[in-house]
Amino acid sequence: MTFVVTDACIKCKYTDCVEVCPVDCFYEGENMLVINPDECIDCGVCEPECPAEAIVPESDKLVKWIELNREYSAKWPNITAKKDPLTEAEEFKGKSGKFEEFFSDKPGEGSK
Repeated sequence: MTFVVTDACIKCKYTDCVEVCPVDCFYEGENMLVINPDECIDCGVCEPECPAEAIVPESDKLVKWIELNREYSAKWPNITAKKDPLTEAEEFKGKSGKFEEFFSDKPGEGSK
């Protein structure tokens, strides 16, 4: 089992989770993060750190998100250091249906 990032991260992109990850399995897109499910060690330390509650344990109901995390963790740069959230984070925190309207497949900057 692994943890995955869901659409609750879109337009928020809090990076508190990145700071506590012992295996650096987070990858940064333009407006969200993903977890590489093959690198995640299922320690769970990231889940309570997410202010948007976007990180959840893998389940059969999350196949779409597992595959999205796997696909984009292979395309986006690795992020290992905390950054400021997006300026609109508080406005979009808790909103539903963000994937269809706001998902961007563009990469973020990653850690430099």
